[in-house]
Amino acid sequence: MLDFQSVRDKKTSLQELVSGLDRDDLHRELNEMYDRIEGLIAVCTDSDITFEPADDKADDPYAAKGEESISWTLGHVIVHLTASMEESASLASELARGVEFHGRSRWEVPWREVTTVQQCRDRMKESRRMCLASLEMWPDPPHLENTYTPAARGALPHTCISRFASGLKHASDHLGQIEEIVRQAKAVA
Repeated sequence: MLDFQSVRDKKTSLQELVSGLDRDDLHRELNEMYDRIEGLIAVCTDSDITFEPADDKADDPYAAKGEESISWTLGHVIVHLTASMEESASLASELARGVEFHGRSRWEVPWREVTTVQQCRDRMKESRRMCLASLEMWPDPPHLENTYTPAARGALPHTCISRFASGLKHASDHLGQIEEIVRQAKAVA
């Protein structure tokens, strides 16, 4: 699995980290990431999915009003990271096909509706299927010259490769959070 720590530490860019990767590499990386997440939740019960952990770092400025500083349940994390990965995969497939960036492509399962381990497993399975299918939409060769620059100040342009990988990075950013939620839930049980 890709190690995104150098990107988090700002020692390298995401674009540099993934230079040289191709569609087959992204296919493998997605499977490894989702296998890892599924492994982390393999020991969970339904009560672990809705367990509200202690999280003094809870801060989501994009959350619904009143939910900006709530601790995320495991179900919340799963629907969030899968929605982010699907958005990255969708936008990457458009870039690969030469389509100009035209905005976000995101939908997230309402997190309060995810209350069971089976729902999390089903969400992961569905997301994996959709993301892998998006890679099959890439032409041979993909339009690597087609880029867009995110709105973030100082951001580097994304190719289809780096855009897909940004979803993987985002998912990896939540691995420690998943581990901690599971740890806390099991300690209370």
